Amino acid sequence: MTIAALRTTPEPAPTRPADLLSIRDLPPGAIPDLLDEATRLAAARGRRDLRSILAGRTVALLFERPSLRTRVSFELAVRELGGEAVVLAGAEIGLGTRESSADVARTLERYVDAIVARVVHHVDLEEMAAATGRPVVNALTDREHPCQALADLLTLRSRFGRLAGLRLAWVGDPNNVFRSLALAATPLGVEVRIAHPPEHALEPALAGIVRDSIDPAEAVDGADAVYTDVWVSIGDSDADARRRALAPYAVDAALMRRAASHAVALHCLPAHRGEEISADVLDGPRSVAWDQAANRLPVQQAVLAALLR
Repeated sequence: MTIAALRTTPEPAPTRPADLLSIRDLPPGAIPDLLDEATRLAAARGRRDLRSILAGRTVALLFERPSLRTRVSFELAVRELGGEAVVLAGAEIGLGTRESSADVARTLERYVDAIVARVVHHVDLEEMAAATGRPVVNALTDREHPCQALADLLTLRSRFGRLAGLRLAWVGDPNNVFRSLALAATPLGVEVRIAHPPEHALEPALAGIVRDSIDPAEAVDGADAVYTDVWVSIGDSDADARRRALAPYAVDAALMRRAASHAVALHCLPAHRGEEISADVLDGPRSVAWDQAANRLPVQQAVLAALLR
């Protein structure tokens, strides 16, 4: 399958470009092509001919939530491929209050070629996609974070030279990042394990494809990669209760010793050292957190190129 395969033509509108709302929007065969394209773009960064890829294209970047890596990487992704980015903060739009999600999308499609949106509620993203004929890209919702999952897979493939046969252990809350990563990685032959508090239930669709455990040591045993994320995010209720439930799931040096000797530690950032991950792990030689952050740029360039080229 080639990168052009992402430009699907769903019925009943055969000319409508594809969206990336969920990692499920990408057939498994398309993900390796995206990773190949991202690798090529990363190696070619700075070449002037890359500026022809999105020349004449304009992309709206809508951020209802605060952002560092996502905003900078998407803004640079558009600019380095020769396009123009229009950045819109949540307060400027009033998504769902000043204007409905659908009306925002209907307005933006008159100006731009694609919409990249980081919103609180996944349903808002779905409403935007349903209202416009422009590609809509999920830059994070409460449901999924597909671009982060793609960057994670690129990081793992770059480190190990393969994805099939790797063991990936997630320790902590089965959140939006985990959901996208599990859905993307398992069809590619990655064994995904998770250890989580019993009260943080794993949804049935994921329970059927990952190895589920309550014990972090069991999940991490022999793993090639150990992944964690913050325990409390914006909008989470009862932060103290979440911290109490997740306290036994911290990734520290002792837990990393249960993994394979070559194992790496992943974190999508921002991180709270001393909570979900210890400083010696995050800042140590086994951490690939900053490789993950760097890989957001070429992955997002590959996604935009696939949808707009």
